[in-house]
Amino acid sequence: MTDIFVFDNSYVRLPDRFYARVAPTPATTPSLVRINVDLARLLGIDPVKLAAPEGVAALCGRRIPEGADPIALAYAGHQFGNFSPQLGDGRALLLGELVGTDGARRDIQLKGSGPTPFSRRGDGRAALGPVLREYLVSEAMAALGIPTTRALAAVITGDPVVRETLLPGAVLTRVASSHIRVGTFEFFGSRGDVEALRLLADHVIARHYPDAATQPSPYRALLDAVIARQAALVAQWLMVGFIHGVMNTDNMSIAGETIDYGPCAFMDAYDPAIFFSSIDQGGRYAFGNQPRIAQWNLARLAEAMLPLLADDEEAALADARAALAGFAPCFEAAYLAGLRRKLGLQSAGADDLALARDLLQAMMADGVDYTLAFRRLADAALGPADGETFRGMFVDLAVIDAWLGSWRARLLEEPMEGQARRAAMRAANPAFIPRNHAVEAALSAAVTEGDFAPFERLLAVLSRPFEDQPEHADLAAPPPDGLPPYRTFCGT
Repeated sequence: MTDIFVFDNSYVRLPDRFYARVAPTPATTPSLVRINVDLARLLGIDPVKLAAPEGVAALCGRRIPEGADPIALAYAGHQFGNFSPQLGDGRALLLGELVGTDGARRDIQLKGSGPTPFSRRGDGRAALGPVLREYLVSEAMAALGIPTTRALAAVITGDPVVRETLLPGAVLTRVASSHIRVGTFEFFGSRGDVEALRLLADHVIARHYPDAATQPSPYRALLDAVIARQAALVAQWLMVGFIHGVMNTDNMSIAGETIDYGPCAFMDAYDPAIFFSSIDQGGRYAFGNQPRIAQWNLARLAEAMLPLLADDEEAALADARAALAGFAPCFEAAYLAGLRRKLGLQSAGADDLALARDLLQAMMADGVDYTLAFRRLADAALGPADGETFRGMFVDLAVIDAWLGSWRARLLEEPMEGQARRAAMRAANPAFIPRNHAVEAALSAAVTEGDFAPFERLLAVLSRPFEDQPEHADLAAPPPDGLPPYRTFCGT
């Protein structure tokens, strides 16, 4: 019988010090939560077969599919600025790689599939709540057009996991362009294993950045390309109010995708200093700090890659510094382009950044909801009479009226009809994001009551984030007054 998956594995062809071979721990009594049908088809997988008992067994570790070669990847990482020389996949196994119907190669990984040699006394399991959170938020990010890992399936294992209480266990099947991280380079760089660094860099170039192979200095071109992708990615996070929560170097994908949705959250009222993670006690990874932290993480990548950049240490350092100097202009260009789209601007004006910052300052001063403000600003593009809903969000009307005057004057510089501008702005400003309180309500219903209807409803709404969907208006609303301060927690 032909298996459900047709694997074509490349990472296992690297030397065995890159990973550990380990079988998943079989789930006792698995039950399927859901299959991502559209993603399965993109991967060339029959979703009906995947949802059948044999498919569910493969998704929870009870059966190793034909052609799979389960491995836990080795990597290191800086966690909250402190270096750990060995981390690795402590509760995840890469089953193998698929080449999808679009020709793209992707990893298929089980997350929560049991202990590995990198578990560091952990149980290697995942609880249902964090699995559903990652499923929900990663798919929302994909619908928002932000590079991200994806969720193929969620399965309840039937085996409880011990955290502060007993919780239902689950396995997430995660799909990624790859699971290679900045920390993967750090793992070999910290060991002085230049041969492994070169093999890893060659693998990444072939898989993710083939144009770098044609450049006079392929490894410098690789570093430049990773920096550019990460700069653009973080700018996209800021456009939707996303806060990763744990931007350690082992959580930064070389492929430029958002990865590891642990204590992530979305901003309601605009505040660049806001953060929610219970383990980020100093706010290192606050919303507005994310560009700076991304650059810091990339500096750690450059350090690890120094032996590849030049034989002479000073020349290698000069190359690394020159590459890192490219982060700021890449980020600033992506950030400003994103703000222009949110403001409905089609051309570049000299004062556009100041115009955007003045609005953000007014939003912060009045505690205005970030997502709703930009969504309602799109209506104001039709004319002053249509801007009252937006204007009514602010307390200091003199400030926002002055800003609206400046914005309308800027719009007059562009020959664009109001309805067309409104449509363009609505395509850049979502009506729906994964509101923290809505996510928690959906997860609580699933975990404590076995009721997955709120999860399914929220997932369906977030799959169309730029549509109004008035029948689901409650999921677009900010949190109600009186809720306690929101906190997120690491799933381990």
